Amino acid sequence: MTTSRSTGAPDGTRRGYDAVAERYAAQIAGELDGKPLDRALLDAFAELAADGPVLDVGCGPGHAAARLAARGGAPVLGLDLSPGMCAVARRTTALPYAAADMTALPVRSGAAAGVLCWYAVIHLDRAGRDAAYAEFARVLCPGGHALLAFHTGDAEAAPGTARRLTTWWDHPVDLTFHFLDPGAETEALARAGLIPAARLDRAPDPAVEHASSRTYLLLRRIRSRGPS
Repeated sequence: MTTSRSTGAPDGTRRGYDAVAERYAAQIAGELDGKPLDRALLDAFAELAADGPVLDVGCGPGHAAARLAARGGAPVLGLDLSPGMCAVARRTTALPYAAADMTALPVRSGAAAGVLCWYAVIHLDRAGRDAAYAEFARVLCPGGHALLAFHTGDAEAAPGTARRLTTWWDHPVDLTFHFLDPGAETEALARAGLIPAARLDRAPDPAVEHASSRTYLLLRRIRSRGPS
């Protein structure tokens, strides 16, 4: 992997995750078992969005969607740019999934009580993230919640930099991973209509994950204001 200014593109991201879908799913199948804090955050989010439905945007192989469905009881729909990831998720979790771009979600406005985006906005540049945040706000009902997780840096990269991956598990790929600044993302989310409810920063656990620092943002969709 090399640090670069490359922002990647949807087609490259889609092809990359299609290529590694089976291996990726196998690698992270039990990941949440070693992450008690992540489990607690997902469980709390499931409770907040219990009225459903809930969207897992950038769902990958569906492990977080399955956790939400088991804990919250609300209908969960997984959406991912990669059809290959959606196929794996359908096979392993028996939940509904669809291939979709998070910057143009195929969901009607105000339809969701919750939007989860677990380490997926990291593949978008600034303009792409702004478009995605606007979509999250659009599909959420007033007062609905979003929970985002993203990488902020590691031993070789600081917030605001990016890393391009050209080979992954012997597959040629073109994937860009952005390390995000939590303050800048909070401001961008607020501009989209998602106000912060809670923020948690944590250090990495190299035993169970890539050794990167992470941030979790819990946000609430601004309620419509009545006449003043």
